[in-house]
Amino acid sequence: MDVLSNIEFYTFNDEAWVHFGDGRAEKLTENHGDIISAIYEMIEQFYPAAFTALCKEYERCIPNMSFYRYRIAVRFIKCNFGVIDRTSDIDAAGRIHLECVPCPLRGECKLENVVCRPEFAHNLSDAEMRVMRLWHQGLSKEEIAEQLYLSAHTVNNHIRNAYFRLGIHSKAEFVKYAENNRLFQ
Repeated sequence: MDVLSNIEFYTFNDEAWVHFGDGRAEKLTENHGDIISAIYEMIEQFYPAAFTALCKEYERCIPNMSFYRYRIAVRFIKCNFGVIDRTSDIDAAGRIHLECVPCPLRGECKLENVVCRPEFAHNLSDAEMRVMRLWHQGLSKEEIAEQLYLSAHTVNNHIRNAYFRLGIHSKAEFVKYAENNRLFQ
């Protein structure tokens, strides 16, 4: 993921471009193998439904594996990082910041909410998700414990474990993480 840190993707003339931290901007091509591989692996790891859909969409390209991976990465970029802004699409901590990209096919694309605005594959347990949903809604630990019939100690453990698994350290970071990754939508 380091190769993706602090770079910004955008679409210009229907092509995917990358703006590097040093100010350079380049059209993304198959020659950007390190970036393509990192995006491909990120989709596979964090967005499995999008990955499966994109693999099916571009399966005809499999004989040319580098082009196949390029097509998958570019489609994901165009659908999720198409606007240049002041926020790195993948920050130095490896957090992914998807964007709601304007699309002329919104409402009729078969891959809407699968590839664009995809569901994030988190590694939280069902119990942690129940606690974190209420935590995200602003309930106190005591209120969560009462509502879910848990001890305050158990609620605290679920929150601590969820923070650890997600690589975050505070409620503010969690709220931002949940919003960026559409955790509860």
